[in-house]
Amino acid sequence: MNFTELRLMNGGHRCEGRVEVKYQGEWGTVDDYKWYMKAADVVCRQLECGHAVDAPGRAHFGSGDGPIWLLNTVCEGTELTLNDCHHSPIQDYRKQYFIHNYDAGVICSGFVRLAGGDGPCLGQVEVHSGEDWVPLSDGNFTLLTAQVICAELGCGKAVSFLGDVSFRESDRVWPKEFQCKGHEPGLWLCHSESCPGGACHRGAVQVFCSVYTEVRLMKNGISQCEGQVEMHISGHWKMLCASHWNMANANVVCQQLGCGVAVSTPEGAYSVEGGDKIWEARFHCSGAESFLWNCPVTALGIPACTRGNTASVICSGNQTQVLPQCNDSVSEPAGSAASRESAATCSDSRQLRLVDGGGPCAGRVEILHQGSWGTICDDSWDLRDAYVVCRQLGCGAALNATVSAHFGEGSDPIWLDDLKCTGKESHIWKCPSQGWGQHNCRHKEDAGVICSDFLNLRLVSEDQQCAGWLEVFYNGTWGSVCHSHMADITLSIICRQLGCGNSGTLNSSIVPREGSRLRWVDQIQCRKTDSSLWQCPSDSWRRNSCSSKEEAYISCAGVRPKSCPTAAPCTDKEKLRLRGGDTVCSGRVEVWHEGSWGTVCDDSWSLAEAEVVCQQLGCGSALEALQNAAFGPGNGSIWLDEVQCRGRESSLWDCAADSWGQNNCNHKEDAGVRCSGGRTVLLSTTAGIRPGPNLVRGIFSLSEMLCVILGALLFLVLVILVTQMYSWRAKRRALPSFEDVLNEAVYEEIDYLVTMKKDLLGSNAQRTDAPSEDYDNAEEVPVPEPPPASWMSEGEVSPEEENGMRASQRGSSLQFSRGVAGPGKEESNPWLLQGEEVNSGYDDIELNALGTSTTVFP
Repeated sequence: MNFTELRLMNGGHRCEGRVEVKYQGEWGTVDDYKWYMKAADVVCRQLECGHAVDAPGRAHFGSGDGPIWLLNTVCEGTELTLNDCHHSPIQDYRKQYFIHNYDAGVICSGFVRLAGGDGPCLGQVEVHSGEDWVPLSDGNFTLLTAQVICAELGCGKAVSFLGDVSFRESDRVWPKEFQCKGHEPGLWLCHSESCPGGACHRGAVQVFCSVYTEVRLMKNGISQCEGQVEMHISGHWKMLCASHWNMANANVVCQQLGCGVAVSTPEGAYSVEGGDKIWEARFHCSGAESFLWNCPVTALGIPACTRGNTASVICSGNQTQVLPQCNDSVSEPAGSAASRESAATCSDSRQLRLVDGGGPCAGRVEILHQGSWGTICDDSWDLRDAYVVCRQLGCGAALNATVSAHFGEGSDPIWLDDLKCTGKESHIWKCPSQGWGQHNCRHKEDAGVICSDFLNLRLVSEDQQCAGWLEVFYNGTWGSVCHSHMADITLSIICRQLGCGNSGTLNSSIVPREGSRLRWVDQIQCRKTDSSLWQCPSDSWRRNSCSSKEEAYISCAGVRPKSCPTAAPCTDKEKLRLRGGDTVCSGRVEVWHEGSWGTVCDDSWSLAEAEVVCQQLGCGSALEALQNAAFGPGNGSIWLDEVQCRGRESSLWDCAADSWGQNNCNHKEDAGVRCSGGRTVLLSTTAGIRPGPNLVRGIFSLSEMLCVILGALLFLVLVILVTQMYSWRAKRRALPSFEDVLNEAVYEEIDYLVTMKKDLLGSNAQRTDAPSEDYDNAEEVPVPEPPPASWMSEGEVSPEEENGMRASQRGSSLQFSRGVAGPGKEESNPWLLQGEEVNSGYDDIELNALGTSTTVFP
């Protein structure tokens, strides 16, 4: 006997769930013993659900409550039905003490999918041929067919579709056209016909599914072109919160309803009692979207809306009516041409948006003015200007005011320059400026902002790239995420957003982390229609949302070892190095990514980024942030560009930057740093050549130079003291043998000098360096020790004469004439003192200290 029917239960759509078979009129389950992908593939093919994606066991889709019919199910993968596979005899195995805790499940790719979008609920329609995915032609495709597809995929309702789209990959087209009526449980049950003439239209179709499906303005219980904003969300009408509701959102609603353009957004003006709770999610429209659900949405961490704080809109009424004229213009110099030109322009016709920042609360600042989106020049751009932008967009406070086209260059007009906001203005165009279109800039100077509501995501681990503690960046700080009620769809969205596969698991066996940290958010409950974690509803942001034991550790399907310079696990510190510098803490900045070292472009490179690099490497503080390949150009990839740090990040990886490998630079723009640490000089010098002072500049700080100088002075004093001691010992030994000779020599010197001085004074002749005829050239004679002051006869030389005899000291020796000799010696034989040789470099000091003048003879 074989079972008669097969189904999947308790899944998100008809092509996933707990495997159940019908035998003798009763549905029962399949035990997961020996349940593998080949068996799951047979189930998927039998149900026309494509191929198997996973074969989960252990009652992944919940426990059944009927018989357990199948055990030891083994398939080759080529069988047409599950009946054709090998299995134990069909019976209720509960009688043999088997339990439903091990029921088998299947996740199939499905017969239809939406591919190429940001998630499973947006993209090009493709069907499974039994072998691979094939695009569906847009011929005779209707919104009813799109509704069936969205319902089958568990993606809510279809809100729009687009035909005549270029095929993603294959040239093959599904040879039939589906004609659904809208009530079918799946696309494969819709009526289908072969394409007319056997040739399908060569255009693909894209479908957009959403939980946000309709919008209306309610006043006195009637839908009009003004009133309270209500939206149909997951089958229920909900009021929208007025918090962060702005004119850009209102304009989209008015145009979507055919009610012209928005005139105003009075908060709570049409609030009505009753109904479902207020929907807190924030819409971040630019104003150009066709439908409100096409706008970026943020639901993660949004606080509950206060009662009665509902969004309202007053529209102009029809598509042809223009906005009333108003004098709400950009602040211009009185009487200027720009002021007169914009006096008749209402600010409500202008819109503001942030572009290319990865979210609605970070990016290049752009303004819609006179029908064109344009940028703002970064001249005078600072945090006060950024505060106005962030507040106007409902993105919290400003964290950073970026310059130099940090988020890429715009391509349209540059509308404003030299903004000088006080930070209190309600609109950025109300700040003083040069006037609309008045500037001296290029798009390389486009201004940007990063607001506190800017969100980022990462997994923190020492040795894995797609596994670790889940952390979210909010309000300028990284914090943990709590795992309560985190379902498979939430894990799938997280892993997909991180580029780590399409599924993930929570790991509860990891030992909780030590240390204190923020734990930002809990109770995240994503839906399949959410394309990013930011769209998932959750509890509001709190600094301590759970305990350390409840922090989420996630392992994604795409888990792989981190790219490390070595085979061993590495941290961010090991993936950063400096090369080409003159110290171990200076050089060209290089980072390790995807198996190779690469450089960092110097665009936006400043001391803030250098400070992070120096601290990360343990090299102290940043002294210089160098650009233009100051330490020579690198080679290989330029991994990072437009790095923007605040200076307090623990790693360069925590700073904002363009995507890995995305840059508009060459190696002549490689960034470098010079840090205060690591003074070991790497440059070697050739013998006899001293490195110039330019090699020292920037290496030693002022305090360190003072230490070196004081050390040298202490060493000098020590040498003097040692020399004094040796000199004193030498004097004690030499005094008996040289006392008479020295007395005679000194007297003879004095007589000669006195005579010479009298001759010079008498003739009024100027002293020259030329020696006299009877006085030979001076010779340097090392002096072993100074004669005591007692050797000089009292009254021999007056103070005036002594002063006249003094001349300049030269070097470390006294200048004696060959004419100064002892009795009986010839003039041609120099008189040299003999005895123990000492360091002559300190003789002058010793003589002066003893009161004996040092003389130099002409």
